[in-house]
Amino acid sequence: MTDSFDAYVFDLYGTLVDYTSLGASCASFAPQPESFVLAWRAKQVSYTFAATLMDRYIDFDTITMMAFDYVAASNDHAPSTAERSAAIAAWSLLPAYADVVPALVALRSRGAKIAILSNGTPRSIATTIENANIAKYFDAVLSVDTVRRFKPHPSVYDLVCEQFTMTPERIAFVSANGWDATGAAEFGFRVYWCNRGQMPAETMGAKPTRVIASLAEFVD
Repeated sequence: MTDSFDAYVFDLYGTLVDYTSLGASCASFAPQPESFVLAWRAKQVSYTFAATLMDRYIDFDTITMMAFDYVAASNDHAPSTAERSAAIAAWSLLPAYADVVPALVALRSRGAKIAILSNGTPRSIATTIENANIAKYFDAVLSVDTVRRFKPHPSVYDLVCEQFTMTPERIAFVSANGWDATGAAEFGFRVYWCNRGQMPAETMGAKPTRVIASLAEFVD
């Protein structure tokens, strides 16, 4: 069983909910929907980095739309207005991974605080976790909208410390995104990188406390 902490904080997209399921909403206009989704996600993340570096905050919902339009254009796809709207709306309908609810139930039994820290907007996060049937497990849901910067900026991770009045070393942070895990480790969290995609380790920045294959491994 993993070490005991005072708070457990989770990234949302790719960690708790599965964005690869977006492929179904892109199949009508993208001949290779899985590849389209991966490119969409990559451009979405790169735009969050660029927005923070330029000190020009654009909320995550808008960035998601911008990234979609870029990837569609770069692949010469011409989705209709309805197809575009359906694909973007599907971000709020992402299913939770099968290991999520058992892990959250196990952590709640320890009496620790549980939170989400996400690049998403407050409204989108709330809608997504309600639709995924996991909203009831969290004591706090934190959005980068508060600081108007995206992960991995330190001010984002500091939201958790402020929320729970805790020092970073008392907080376990779980993310499936390697760059997010590195950013959280640099900040001082005890980081568990849930490497769902069996990706190579990041070669820059602090290393996570542990690398796990699933949330089941995290709690048991």
